[in-house]
Amino acid sequence: MTRAAPINNRVTEILGTDYPIIQAPMGWIARAQLASAVSNAGGMGIIETASGEFDIIEAEVRKMRDLTDKPFGMNIALSYVKGSNIIDFVIEQGIKFVTTSSGSPAVCTEALQAAGIKVFHVIPTLDMALKAVDCGVDGLVVEGGEGGGFKNPSPVSSMVLLPLVRSRTDVPIIAAGGMCDGLSMAAAFAMGAEGVQMGTRMLSSAESPVHDNWKAAVVDAAETDTVFLNQQSRPALRALRTKRTTELLPLGAFNAMEHFAGVPELYFGGNMEAAIPLSGQVVGRINSVEPVADVIQGTVSGFYESLAKLQEYTPSP
Repeated sequence: MTRAAPINNRVTEILGTDYPIIQAPMGWIARAQLASAVSNAGGMGIIETASGEFDIIEAEVRKMRDLTDKPFGMNIALSYVKGSNIIDFVIEQGIKFVTTSSGSPAVCTEALQAAGIKVFHVIPTLDMALKAVDCGVDGLVVEGGEGGGFKNPSPVSSMVLLPLVRSRTDVPIIAAGGMCDGLSMAAAFAMGAEGVQMGTRMLSSAESPVHDNWKAAVVDAAETDTVFLNQQSRPALRALRTKRTTELLPLGAFNAMEHFAGVPELYFGGNMEAAIPLSGQVVGRINSVEPVADVIQGTVSGFYESLAKLQEYTPSP
């Protein structure tokens, strides 16, 4: 596959990457094996902290430096790592890019920026976007409700949220939720984004550490095969439809964390009923397991092709 031309904009300038594509910070998944593949392919690999396994995470950062000489970043899931000195921990890793989520960026933005780290905050609503900008973040990850994982209980689709946030802010935006290829990337850019974040597409890539059963379930799933759980509590969750998640669906509120005790059995053992397989509606558009490099190159090439097709609708001078 011919390597696509780099994309030059505010996001790639901040990231130091060829392409404004970042990999979502999925707990237990966003580690060196996957993140290094993303960075080596010209995107921004992200190391997670939501698992709270800091000794392992520190080792994963060291692995990253062995596996890639390209930029990579980390995520701080604020609500899930309270009392862990997470800000100092992340600063000590010597990275230059952080996404923050699941809490207010007010608690860490100034300290991270003082250490030379650019900060993008993940937001699911306009109100949270405006508050994050007031905190001085360098950019936003605007996350539509169709994305997988931990969500706001009142989901707003990317088609609505992205142009809304763009109309009220001027910071760089990375679009998340429903992003998996050049078509979705071009659509996000048309609505004001300058980058995209991919979760489910990366989860189902060849370099993802999750068991092949989960990858196969993503490939086999229709666009209707996710469920939105725990809507009357926090965190709400979007996940693949399984026997477990179907039984949880009628419950308006439950202790979500109790259902993650079986993470190792699901993520790495392939037992799809052992825990909640977090995945986005974009499962319906993923038809194969591909190497990360092919995902990124295909996305950027498809992005350019989509832009060229749109030129057909541009009036002649």
